[in-house]
Amino acid sequence: MKTNFKLLSFFVLAAVTLSSCSSDDDSPLIEDAPLITNFEYGEGSSHGDEQVGYKGSDIHLEAEIVAEATVSSIALDIHAHDLEVGEDEVEWDFEQIYTDADYLVKNPVFHEHVDVPANIPSGEYHITLTVTDSNGNSTEIEGHIHIMDAVTTSALSIDESAVRGTDLHTEFFIEAVHGVHNVTVDIHAHGLTVGEGEQEWHFEQVYEEGYHGETSVEFHEHIDVPVTAPVGEYHMVITIEDEEGNTSKIDTHITVTL
Repeated sequence: MKTNFKLLSFFVLAAVTLSSCSSDDDSPLIEDAPLITNFEYGEGSSHGDEQVGYKGSDIHLEAEIVAEATVSSIALDIHAHDLEVGEDEVEWDFEQIYTDADYLVKNPVFHEHVDVPANIPSGEYHITLTVTDSNGNSTEIEGHIHIMDAVTTSALSIDESAVRGTDLHTEFFIEAVHGVHNVTVDIHAHGLTVGEGEQEWHFEQVYEEGYHGETSVEFHEHIDVPVTAPVGEYHMVITIEDEEGNTSKIDTHITVTL
């Protein structure tokens, strides 16, 4: 009788042990969270690794992802903090979740180009890339990128006044990452009285020679002021356009004297 009881106890214990092992085998395996490596971002046109971008262009982003479980989504966030929004500018917050088939695998390579609006504030922007796998594990990586104007000017030297019958000196440096397309100079007045022997003066000229295609160049021109131009204040607008259609303007006033 004792022998039968011992055998029964052995079989019960064996059954419980096998059931426990079977239950353990059915438990989901928790993989490690995805790993993000070689995260690079910067100017899109040249796939550079400089952490800068240009308004009116795009940002190239790339990262290698090591994931033990299948990736379920990749989220990208780009935003700024406390940048001053100028006239004709808007705040820019970029958020997108990528679920392309090429990314919903193990160990994908993330590669995207994000368009940068031309009318956003220049300055530092925060980038966050978040990868989530099918088990709900997620990893994020952060960085900062400086968004700059595609066209900038410096060292301005423009005469504030000019005697009619002489010339107006205009000089400044241009930096254009995509190359200069042309420079337009417009000079006009509003409401000036045209006296005897005078003629209304409105100057407009497009300059290309010596500037077209240049990424760093000095603009240096002398503009003749007609001897018949009415005396008074004139509005001067200089527009630099690059090969991508981005523009930068210099807005000033000059006085024509006798």
